[in-house]
Amino acid sequence: MDLNLEDKIVVICGAAGKKGSIGETILRRLVDEGAIPAVIDRNDRGFTYVDEIKKQGIDALFCKTDVTEPGQIESAMNEIISKYGRIDVVLNNVGVNDGVGLDASYEEFMNSLKLNLVSYFLIVKHALPYLKKSKGNILNIGSKVALTGQGRTSGYAAAKGGVLGLTREWAVDLVPFGIRSNAIIIAESWTPAYDDWIKTVPNGEEKLKSIIKKIPFENRMTTTEEIASTCLFTISDRSSHTTGQFIHVDGGYVHLDRAVLTEN
Repeated sequence: MDLNLEDKIVVICGAAGKKGSIGETILRRLVDEGAIPAVIDRNDRGFTYVDEIKKQGIDALFCKTDVTEPGQIESAMNEIISKYGRIDVVLNNVGVNDGVGLDASYEEFMNSLKLNLVSYFLIVKHALPYLKKSKGNILNIGSKVALTGQGRTSGYAAAKGGVLGLTREWAVDLVPFGIRSNAIIIAESWTPAYDDWIKTVPNGEEKLKSIIKKIPFENRMTTTEEIASTCLFTISDRSSHTTGQFIHVDGGYVHLDRAVLTEN
């Protein structure tokens, strides 16, 4: 299926993670479809990724940005507009489960919100005049933590809950402009960050087996490729009448009643 993403300007925030991360996988799939990614991230890997993309014959831009700094976000968006003159999609993918719990300071809690929520607002705010011209769309990457809680991560949970609130608010607010707004909700996905985390957990291998056993569909983690595929379909005009939706790519982790699932 042709997703008609060729030459679309996609602002993707948080795409300079390690190889195999959700953002990096989405970035590669965008390039496969011929989209032009404008990457906003604080990690210098973004320079390497963009150089690799250009060698494939696809234009791309990297704006090194600390998204907790409003001025840096504005500068990045201005750089994107200066180069391309338009924006077709905003894909917000920043997310750090930073463990800012009830024992954290006010400053730590606010910093978690700045990173995981306020950055989404500011990216869309600066992109909005151009999304109105293109009748583009917004896709926010969310987390099951917004719906299920996790414990000991108040900042991240509050931020991801806010991301879902903004997704629906923007869907309502932007109907008159033909702009869609959706969210992808992820549960247990095998990423480099997940691998790093499980190695810090006592009896990590046993913990991992316990988590996987609780994923109803096929008792396995969601792959980053599966997440990327859903993202690309959702931002494409093949999904042109979908807005205000929370799309779970999680093997049934959040909604299915695991109590009725029996082991073979």
